[in-house]
Amino acid sequence: MANINKIKGVIGILTGGGDVPGLNPAIRAVTIRALREGYKVVGIRHGWAGAIDIMRDDKADNSDNFQWLTEEVVNRAGRTGGTFLHSSRTRPSTVSRKSVPAHLQEQYQADTNDLTPEVLKNLAWLGVDYMIPIGGDDTLSYGVRLAQEGFKVVAIPKTMDNDVPGTDYCIGFSTCVTRTIAMTNILRTSAGSHERFLVMEVFGRYAGFTAMLPTMAGVANRCVIPEYRFNVEHLTELLVADRFKNPSKYSVVLVSEGAMFEGGEMIFHNAEKDAYGHAKLGGIGDVVSEKLKETSAKFNNGKKIECINQKLGYLVRGGDPDAIDSVVPMAYGNLALDLILQNLHGRLVVLKNGRYDHVPLDVVTSTKKVVDVGRFYNTERLRPHYKSFEMKPLFIMTSSDL
Repeated sequence: MANINKIKGVIGILTGGGDVPGLNPAIRAVTIRALREGYKVVGIRHGWAGAIDIMRDDKADNSDNFQWLTEEVVNRAGRTGGTFLHSSRTRPSTVSRKSVPAHLQEQYQADTNDLTPEVLKNLAWLGVDYMIPIGGDDTLSYGVRLAQEGFKVVAIPKTMDNDVPGTDYCIGFSTCVTRTIAMTNILRTSAGSHERFLVMEVFGRYAGFTAMLPTMAGVANRCVIPEYRFNVEHLTELLVADRFKNPSKYSVVLVSEGAMFEGGEMIFHNAEKDAYGHAKLGGIGDVVSEKLKETSAKFNNGKKIECINQKLGYLVRGGDPDAIDSVVPMAYGNLALDLILQNLHGRLVVLKNGRYDHVPLDVVTSTKKVVDVGRFYNTERLRPHYKSFEMKPLFIMTSSDL
């Protein structure tokens, strides 16, 4: 049994970017194991924002920036969705002047400020020896920066899009796919009752995995993804044919939020960008629905076909995790502690070909992970392409060859 009377060190943990089901189980796994191994655990609140907002003063109220974690705290939250540590899309290396904390504004007055020196001082003030960020490639890219500064970082991948390089699986992806399948099936009854197209806008800024897997599972006739610019007339022709073959006279298409028309670009909700330079996507499902309706008459004897248009958005992001997003976070958290106990850092815990492993953290910034169109997407049929499943990993096309 570990000697818990002597503290081995302090482990910091945070969640950044969008919330997903499975974050609280990961926090719980890290904390329970760390405490039993003789470490203290501090949760940095609001992602990297908490790491820059800390005031290094014992008398200051830092309750909004960090909290010391106990078994009681993490057990209460561990079976729920979201993140009880809260999140943000803050990047400490590029903080706008207006976003610099009040107590640092005299020191940092440039239009864009690198607050990494403050992050390092704040973590040192807390006594943090290891940092475990849980996030997508944006959140983890700052983890790479900290590692380059000499700080000990072990990272855990999470994102609904499942597009963190180096791993086959990111926390949140399975629940997203599960919900997409369930909610699309719910709306089938309405689509069939009115003999319409059903257009479902799903997550996927640069990678189309969240559209590909449900389509492969049979929930949709077609899908359009960010990796391939599609021709809307061709999509309409396919959907009209699918609808005609269906006894209930409807057809379904899943549209990744980052999908683009031939000759077009991504469609954004507005022009405002986050700290990582990303504008909020939203609206491609609306545009596709209008285009399908307008074009459908050409392939339906002059009669337009109406659409049911639904953006899934936060419906697949909120709520409790499914089985995979309950088990994988537990395993990732324990693997992270295994690495810390071996004094290994600068690593990303991963799933590769069904086995837990770890890879160099800088893989996060060295490449991109997207659908291999040539291997997995039929550009004529606008749907997943596959010949054999023998020896393929669980989610088929999400495997990372790195």
